Amino acid sequence: MSLQDKYRGVLDLGKKFDVKDGFIKEEEGVLKIGGTAKTQMEKDMMWDKIKEIGGDNAADIQADINVEVTEYYGTYTVQPGDSLSKIAKMVWGSFDNYNAIFEANRDQLDNPDLIKVGQVLKIPFLND
Repeated sequence: MSLQDKYRGVLDLGKKFDVKDGFIKEEEGVLKIGGTAKTQMEKDMMWDKIKEIGGDNAADIQADINVEVTEYYGTYTVQPGDSLSKIAKMVWGSFDNYNAIFEANRDQLDNPDLIKVGQVLKIPFLND
């Protein structure tokens, strides 16, 4: 199996996220990839996939992923059955921070319980 095949899931995410100035090279048994993701959330998702496939200290891949937008963590398009708490759980692993999403989207939301399918919501950075 080639390294590109091994890390196909990462490369597919790069395509899905439309990573700008993306590159893929294989040199001396190492897959070198990189480019500019739109948001930190997309970058984190790509790194999570790298770790899922190759482990925390994979020696067969080098990734140089930059981020274009730094004002917010990411975006999410509302799907049927979503709520702000479900989105918070999906992004951060906890229902508790749904209000952070509401506050970041006050320009389009008046009530945290009234979101619409198809809305594109900004996902803010959480203050640690």
